[in-house]
Amino acid sequence: MDMTGNHKDTSITRRRALAVTGGTVAAGGLVVAGYQSAFADDATTTTADATATASTTSTGSECMTLMSSVTEGPYYLDGALVRKDITEGKSGVPLTLRLTVVDATDGCTPVPGAAVEIWHCDAWGYYSGYTTANPGGSAPAESEDGSTADGNTYLRGYQIANANGVVKFETIFPGWYTPRTCHIHLKVHTGGEKEDGTYEGGKVNYTGQLFFADEIAEEIFTLEPYSKHSGTYTELADDMVYDGGGASSGLLTLKAVHKSDPSKGYKGSLTLGVDPDAENTGAGSGGGGTPPGDAPTGTPPSDGASPSASASS
Repeated sequence: MDMTGNHKDTSITRRRALAVTGGTVAAGGLVVAGYQSAFADDATTTTADATATASTTSTGSECMTLMSSVTEGPYYLDGALVRKDITEGKSGVPLTLRLTVVDATDGCTPVPGAAVEIWHCDAWGYYSGYTTANPGGSAPAESEDGSTADGNTYLRGYQIANANGVVKFETIFPGWYTPRTCHIHLKVHTGGEKEDGTYEGGKVNYTGQLFFADEIAEEIFTLEPYSKHSGTYTELADDMVYDGGGASSGLLTLKAVHKSDPSKGYKGSLTLGVDPDAENTGAGSGGGGTPPGDAPTGTPPSDGASPSASASS
């Protein structure tokens, strides 16, 4: 199906995501340590793995300050399920995501029990619950991917941090939609508990987005099923949310599972320096980037155990 917006939107004001929660950078030494900690159960992990991507960190060996909060965007749904595998049959390049939550106000000690919630689009730029939103360029209809996914819940979920503050998700490499670069949304919650398959109560300490190096994303997008979505991809430098700060701004450290075959997947990691006492509204810096065409029109699921629509503008 043909869609509009088949060009890079250069008229959008770039909004620099300054320190809404009181911080600006997290030092590179912390990111390297976080990668090694997150993948400690992988026998083949080495120190060299932590430098697998382009230079994304600042120098230093201490946790300096908080990660910056940014907008939650227009495609959030309440009630995501607590689960490790969030794919629900959606096809794409596998991505194992490991995130380490630390208290940046207390020497970057782990925050066990923190609930990390993520959500992102599929290989063609569609979000579950908002499948009529136009991803820009030209892409097949969301229903044409042949997956077994429930249109209301795919690529959304929670995980609860272990004693080392680590969570792990099994998902796919996100696609893209105009005018945004490739990204994953996330929230860090504390004080709640798992109930009826989801996470209830507590408060949101941090709202952010995770990003991918352009050279890796653009290579992925030449593969099936991503290549069926044509148009101009928005690079990091032109994104309205990413502020150029590398790891401190959410740029993931990535390691290919197979060096010569990107279709085999990636491992991605990042350490999140947060304030467990802070409460974040989700209205941080940067625009959400609503795709052109139809506005989000997600229909709340009828099943009480599934997410209900609660999108922000």
